[in-house]
Amino acid sequence: MKENSFTLTDPIGVNIHVYEWLPESDVPVRGIVQISHGMCETAVRYARFAEALTGVGYAVYVNDHRGHGKTAGQVDLLGDVGEDGFYWMRRNLLQVAAKALSKHEGKPIFLFAHSMGSFLAQKLMCEEGNEIYAGFILSGTNGPRGMLRLGESLASAQLKLKGEHHRSVLLNSLVFGSYNRAFSPVRTAYDWLSSDDAEVDKYISDPFCGAICTTRFFRGFFHLLREIHTEESLRTLCTSKPIYIFGGDKDPVGMSGQGIPRLAELYKKRGISDVEYRLYPGGRHEMLNEVNRDQVTADVLNWLEQHLPSEVTTTS
Repeated sequence: MKENSFTLTDPIGVNIHVYEWLPESDVPVRGIVQISHGMCETAVRYARFAEALTGVGYAVYVNDHRGHGKTAGQVDLLGDVGEDGFYWMRRNLLQVAAKALSKHEGKPIFLFAHSMGSFLAQKLMCEEGNEIYAGFILSGTNGPRGMLRLGESLASAQLKLKGEHHRSVLLNSLVFGSYNRAFSPVRTAYDWLSSDDAEVDKYISDPFCGAICTTRFFRGFFHLLREIHTEESLRTLCTSKPIYIFGGDKDPVGMSGQGIPRLAELYKKRGISDVEYRLYPGGRHEMLNEVNRDQVTADVLNWLEQHLPSEVTTTS
């Protein structure tokens, strides 16, 4: 795998750090996979997944979202995505996609999106610009749920009381506080991520992972979660592209296996004919970092193979 990185400056002047992972010179590029990473993590955590993708001919592009990784630039700037940050994160995804397509003209591009990144993707699927994608893969995600308006109201109240840059332990607890309950007795605060202790320890030891986000972040995040399944958003849902949704049936983000089937059914009812989902028994939040990650990766590669346009399905 060949590794490069570059920055793109977005329309309001933020420099977005992008990783580019390419197949070796003897492996033709058959398609592009763009990755939208999750909350409080970094793009570089997807390097192992990129190894598998590039090995079968995919060029991989993943940017550190605003307030994350090298786009944030330093630890004390993590977790603040700026004003209208969740809107701009979606625009950044389209900007990176356009750059990738310019480098690999005529190749199909798929958006792989995990956790927070998957909620950005769900909104993007209802917005102008999504037609550039050949399909969507959602990991560690969820469908409609309640209490989001309350969360947004609480975040707004905290913002007014403490300021938009305040790092809210209260809101962090509201989002993550119950996630470990199903795994008691727990070894760490992040056991819900994976049953592979080594992977959990890697996350904990990374200074760019696990930041407590600002009130401005949480207000925007709750608003995004509330917005993506409204009638107003869903009436413009892209229904012509295939979707693959997967997760662990013990993932608290996906309501322990309940959320993903509901989301798949919602999309089918809204007119998407090619919707597939898979739940992995015992799997937690980060299936790409679970003990059965090789099988999970193989399943993603198989889905991609099935959805490549016929003229690019051969490696010769």
